Amino acid sequence: MSKLMSLIRRAPKRTSAVLAIVAAVAIVPAALFAWGPVRPTYTIEHPADHITFNSITNNPNIGDERNFVGIRESGTTNQWSDNMTVVEGKAYTVRMYVHNNAASSLNLVAENVTAKFNLPTTTGKSIRVDGFLSASNATPTEVYDDATFTNAADFNLAYTSGSLKFENNSFGAAGVALPESIFTSAGAKLGYDKLDGRIPGCFQFAGYVTFQVKPQFAGTSKFTMSKMVSKHGDNKWVKSYAAMPNEVVDYLVQYKNVGDVQQDNVTFRDTLPTGETYVNGSTTFGNSKTPAGTKASDNIANGTGINVGSYAAGANAWAIFSAKVPANDQLPTCGANTLVNTAKVTTGGGSIEDTANVTVPKVCQPPVTPVTPVTPVTPVAPAELPKTGASENVAALLGLGSLIASIGYYVTSRRLSINQ
Repeated sequence: MSKLMSLIRRAPKRTSAVLAIVAAVAIVPAALFAWGPVRPTYTIEHPADHITFNSITNNPNIGDERNFVGIRESGTTNQWSDNMTVVEGKAYTVRMYVHNNAASSLNLVAENVTAKFNLPTTTGKSIRVDGFLSASNATPTEVYDDATFTNAADFNLAYTSGSLKFENNSFGAAGVALPESIFTSAGAKLGYDKLDGRIPGCFQFAGYVTFQVKPQFAGTSKFTMSKMVSKHGDNKWVKSYAAMPNEVVDYLVQYKNVGDVQQDNVTFRDTLPTGETYVNGSTTFGNSKTPAGTKASDNIANGTGINVGSYAAGANAWAIFSAKVPANDQLPTCGANTLVNTAKVTTGGGSIEDTANVTVPKVCQPPVTPVTPVTPVTPVAPAELPKTGASENVAALLGLGSLIASIGYYVTSRRLSINQ
């Protein structure tokens, strides 16, 4: 690679541009597989003629040795992977392969062989673990590779204390413990039969550095709450209660931490419906420490709220207070009225509201229809009747006689005409 870069520097501009593209192509595999530096490679049939680490491309155990850092789920025989999607509650083993590729016939021993890991303590959705392997008389002096843990949620990696070891044909499968300086710039010395930094060339002297990590996910802040109502003193809690005007009712607010982190400054607030009045001194709250309840301030219903403290995962709290239903004449509607009471619980994880109802009837008197006064009627004198004295009777008789005589004359004349 150095020869290629030297050629690029010496070449004319047009030629150097082409060679730069070639160089970029040559670098791609290292970037793609996250290993480096770019270096000569070898095979099991033709090992290296000098001390170099992890450069054989057809290793029957791991394949391309340049990809020498891998991950798999602990306790399994799954394949080693460059990328691992972690699952909460599971443990994972990180492995580094260590092999001096010098031909055994050359009897070349690597000196000051040192392993290092960069194990981030940061939190994120993707965490890369880098492995570095070096020897003072190797070419290149240091090689590196990495593997990545991922998840859709934020997490960090916690090293499992005491899990770090180096195993080979001398130390066996149980391996030998390594110091945690491996996670610092100092690293940890390796070796074949003792940790003296000396590893001869050949497969029989190869080994594995392994350690275990567990993903730790950010805790979730989650809680539930509810609001209920009861006849005063009955403790029979329902979502809707039928009350009478001026009746006193009890309200219950309940909270439970259903997440996996502690919640601080848990606060209860309540908004009474229009017309209902809070009964001073009626608020009590309780939890596992005070299951019978303890007196609280009257702030639950004035907008300030009451702070009931901090609660670990699974813990719960409650509050009870009383309120008076409006009088009949203070209710807005004749007939059934529904009074909605709203409670709110607030923590660092947000707030949740719930409601309970009181139904109460309003009795209204039917409207009185006004009576319209009757105007007196003035009597009217009857009209004058026709008079019927003696003269009027004579005239009537004479008229009647004339009518009879006429009829008689008509009949006689009709007979005479027929006889003729």
